[in-house]
Amino acid sequence: MNTLSDFDPDELGRQFAAWGFKAPHARRVLQSYYDHAGAVAWPELRAPAALRARLEAECALAGSSVAARRVAEDGAVKLLLRLADGRTVESVLMPAYRPDRASGCLSSQVGCALACDFCATAQSGFERNLSAGEMVEQFLQLRREARVLGRRLQTIVFMGMGEPLLNLENVLAAIRRIAGGGLGAVGWRQVTVSTVGIVPGIDALAAAALNVNLAVSLHAPDDATRARLIPAGRRFGVAEVLAAADRFQAACNGRPVSVQYCLLKDVNDAPAQARQLADRLEGRRMHVNLLHYNPTGASLTGRTYKPSPPAAEDAFMDELKARGVVAHFRRPRGRDIDAACGQLRRRVSG
Repeated sequence: MNTLSDFDPDELGRQFAAWGFKAPHARRVLQSYYDHAGAVAWPELRAPAALRARLEAECALAGSSVAARRVAEDGAVKLLLRLADGRTVESVLMPAYRPDRASGCLSSQVGCALACDFCATAQSGFERNLSAGEMVEQFLQLRREARVLGRRLQTIVFMGMGEPLLNLENVLAAIRRIAGGGLGAVGWRQVTVSTVGIVPGIDALAAAALNVNLAVSLHAPDDATRARLIPAGRRFGVAEVLAAADRFQAACNGRPVSVQYCLLKDVNDAPAQARQLADRLEGRRMHVNLLHYNPTGASLTGRTYKPSPPAAEDAFMDELKARGVVAHFRRPRGRDIDAACGQLRRRVSG
């Protein structure tokens, strides 16, 4: 059975017409569905009772359910959602500094095929792509969570399980529903797509011209270190990834690209590596998000990564700033609730 999240207004309008009802009802139904975070306020709609009966008989409001829910001391909420086929994915709500706002992190795949060595999601392997509707349902679940907390879900990042640019068609369809006016209405500039550096995907995202933000997970300034951490780095080198980010930036009127860099003890946190990263970014209008590592146990290669000690983190930051690189530490969230991508899923599934 389809869910309402599977449709955009044109698709649902065609379905209504096939059932013998007026197509314009579709937009009003979907607007109510998004406004009410996964419910339809039928009394507010001027729609025939027969249409409601037909829709309820043939289309569910949701195809997923909450399999596990964790709330951190810092207010972050992590959901493990069970999909219609029994598989599970993670979504995270992160309260913002402002008391009335929150950000949401969505998954794009069940598992991941890229085998990044320090990532918990990689340990489960790849199962399948998520549909646009399944990503929309994550958004609606988080919108409900935010409202319970008295907050508005303001920004969305595709930075959860999976590589968004390897499921780009469905990600783009989800973004159009989440960000576009008349449905989710978050706004294009409030959406960020993260990638480990799939160069053709970066170019395709730029060509889609959705006016969203790009984040590139670099995690090392040199190809050898990066390839050990991110096997995709063997195909797309650092220079090639940054050149693709340059093209994306040019296509988006110069909007800065974010460079994600997770500091790992004795792996990528040396001052010399900070200077090399600064060399890579010289002349580029990009900003660096330094990440505190959330330990996930033994990796696919058997290595147990550790967070960089505070002194090493500070020294790395100082080197970047001395070279004029705009950088800051992204505040760690939910460390007490298995917040790293894939951790909760792995713990619940055993």
